[in-house]
Amino acid sequence: MTQAAHLLMMLSLAVAVLGTLHCIMQLSRAKTFSAGLLEKANLAITFCYIIASCILFFGFWSYDFSIKYVHDYSDLSLPLFYRLTAFWGGQAGSLLFWALCLVLCGAYFQSTETYKSLSQETRTWYLLFYFTMLAFFGVLLTTYNSPFEVLSPAPANGRGLNPLLQNPGMIFHPPLLLLGYGGFTIPACLALAQALSGKKDSETPWHICTKPLILVAWLLLTAGIVLGGWWAYMELGWGGYWAWDPVENASTIPWFFGTAALHFGFIEQYRNKAHRFHTLFMALTCVSAFFATWLVRGNVVESVHAFGSGGVGPILLTFVIAAAVLVFAVVFQMPAKGSPFNGLETKEGFLLSTSIVLITISIIIGFATLWPVISKLWTENSVGLQAGFYNSVILPLLTVIIALLTFCPWLSWKQGLTHGKYFLAVLLCFIVFMGVFWTVFSVKLPLALIAASISCACMVSWTLYFFALKFPIAKLSPVLVHISLAVMGLGVAFSGPYKTEQEVVLARGEEIAIDTFRVKLLELYEGRDRTGRYEFLEAELLVTDENGQKVGIAQAQRRIYASFPQNAYAEASTIFSLGKEFYATFLGLDEKTRAVVRISVHPLVNWLWIGGTIMSLAPFITIYAMKRRRNENSQEAQNG
Repeated sequence: MTQAAHLLMMLSLAVAVLGTLHCIMQLSRAKTFSAGLLEKANLAITFCYIIASCILFFGFWSYDFSIKYVHDYSDLSLPLFYRLTAFWGGQAGSLLFWALCLVLCGAYFQSTETYKSLSQETRTWYLLFYFTMLAFFGVLLTTYNSPFEVLSPAPANGRGLNPLLQNPGMIFHPPLLLLGYGGFTIPACLALAQALSGKKDSETPWHICTKPLILVAWLLLTAGIVLGGWWAYMELGWGGYWAWDPVENASTIPWFFGTAALHFGFIEQYRNKAHRFHTLFMALTCVSAFFATWLVRGNVVESVHAFGSGGVGPILLTFVIAAAVLVFAVVFQMPAKGSPFNGLETKEGFLLSTSIVLITISIIIGFATLWPVISKLWTENSVGLQAGFYNSVILPLLTVIIALLTFCPWLSWKQGLTHGKYFLAVLLCFIVFMGVFWTVFSVKLPLALIAASISCACMVSWTLYFFALKFPIAKLSPVLVHISLAVMGLGVAFSGPYKTEQEVVLARGEEIAIDTFRVKLLELYEGRDRTGRYEFLEAELLVTDENGQKVGIAQAQRRIYASFPQNAYAEASTIFSLGKEFYATFLGLDEKTRAVVRISVHPLVNWLWIGGTIMSLAPFITIYAMKRRRNENSQEAQNG
């Protein structure tokens, strides 16, 4: 079956290359266009990727260790759900999964009525960009990173999956990111296609055609990033959710570009402006996804969960540079449209400012992540930027974004402030919240004080906005997205600066105090997992409050996996709270067999996951509203 899968990959590469050449031939004639054959070729490629992916899934399911990729990322003791999701646990499999996401999104879009309404010329330009990307994936998957290499003779067992990836968060985190990357690729290709065909005014604009895909891609990418933070918090055992790790940074870069493109989309939709900017940043969202892939898989930077190069680094970088040059070349040949932007005091100005700040953040993160590479230009020892740099630069900019979005609803598109009483009410709320946080909660750090206060004011502002508009379903999604952003901002404002952490050594029955908790080591246990995957040493901790009332039992473990006996892995334990969450990591035993435990208290940390969940689900409301509107219009057309 591996031979069949490899042949399917070769066939998909050949069809993608032939499709690209066919598009170029049609466009060079510039007379008649016919995308029918190209669309059939797209379906053939989709079929190849689906069957090849099923073969790899079956290899994991059936313990087929003759497949090198299956051998490298699974073993006989790995549970089925981890074994199947090991599909994207390594570099080759994750690239295959991304390509699979892309072809599935492409096949879906090709089946929509909006796609069929596009001109043949626009479709041909779109398929040219689309097939070029598929050809690029085909080259990677048939040469540099084939997931179907064969081992002969087949080993009796595999190496096993990295224990850090044996977590529910990592079952869903990578595919959500890759689905987001694939989803953003379709509107990027179509945006460039309409820019070159010049048919945007005579057919459905690209951002209307692909709006459901854009929203789904954005919410999936959002969910993937949030889930990645939760995985880091629960699995790595270092007591945090965001360390500005290169791999964490990589996924945020396309998210910031995509979010900026969404805000430019509002300006284009309601003001008929920013056509070039909208096209540029949607296309750069796709390019930045490949840039993120290069960061993670190009052996560029060191990370706790980066992939090795596998030889793909140079070709990925070449593709990113070529794609970026192409995007700028296409966008700058677009004719200028629309009147000049209004002043910064208007809603248009606030949306433009928000987009600029989002793009600025993305560029800063990109350069800062690459700083170890850049610094080698003038020094032999590369210099990396620590979390303190990001916190001092990025967090203030994120606070600025929340502030802009707090007051944006009360501005008009042209004349600035038009809802004075609401604006003043929100401003008053901000001042009141600052006073409350300062006096009642003793929040003295300036950035935390401002961020927490503006986040609360933002929640009030968008709630008032929804009430003022009398609960329109079409506005509920952006209202919830901005409220959820404020909820996350509140969580960040407290969970980072006001985290309490202490490393302690405890004998059985010994008790210590930390923050508002008292912690007592009840017992130490040794044991083995029921499946035999790992042995563990567990510290059982009784946690009580200041009044001696039981808060809960924390059971932090130190694990040694049979497949990775050279390392011990921490399994952190938390006691859930919407206020101060207790967090414990068992580090091991000292020479007197006392437990060495890192204990931390995280105020409002769960508000990040609550806000992130709401943010990820809210766009579905807009998708539902769009579908209902289409059905109503269709019904009216039939009755009319």
